[in-house]
Amino acid sequence: MADYKLYYFPIRGRAELTRIMFVAAGIKFDDIRVPRSDWPEKKKTFPNGKLPMLDYKGQYLTQSLAIARFIAKTCGLAGKSDWDQAQVDQIVYTVNDLSEEYYRYNLEKDSSKKEEKIRKLLYEYVPDKFATFEGWLKQNKGGDGFFVGSTLTMADVAVYEGLTSVLQKDTNLLDTFPKLLAHRQRIAGYPRIKEYLAKRECTEV
Repeated sequence: MADYKLYYFPIRGRAELTRIMFVAAGIKFDDIRVPRSDWPEKKKTFPNGKLPMLDYKGQYLTQSLAIARFIAKTCGLAGKSDWDQAQVDQIVYTVNDLSEEYYRYNLEKDSSKKEEKIRKLLYEYVPDKFATFEGWLKQNKGGDGFFVGSTLTMADVAVYEGLTSVLQKDTNLLDTFPKLLAHRQRIAGYPRIKEYLAKRECTEV
């Protein structure tokens, strides 16, 4: 049995960053998908009644970013120095801001409001965030490698995954951000990640 059991719904959502880090590091984990229909009953049996949840050798951890940071350290993807780790966190938290905006759009029930929200998100909010990411990328050796240092970190995985949902809405959003586009292609070509991406179901969130 794997030491790590990750519980989440059958979507990418708040668990996909951790899933991809496990994959990239070659660490075995049980990827346990909880059907939405089962959740009202199962919720009573989970600490804090929240997902995602990590079961590590019988100990439980909730909150997606807490789980991700723990696994990043376990996998050697947190950054090599305190400063590197701070830079990684800065990027990951900014990706989380983008994700939260997308979740707000996705939860909108009014179709007319939803259309306006996605327009503002894709063509006003997203370009500003993409410019921030590309600026940070360029600061590290011109932007032809990784976001922080000279090896893959949680920041690279977070940006890759964090851009997925909005790019599914408009694949042209990266046209004016060549460094960010090239970075996305590099991460997608990372051997273990490439194999995982070829098999996964790419859900809306």
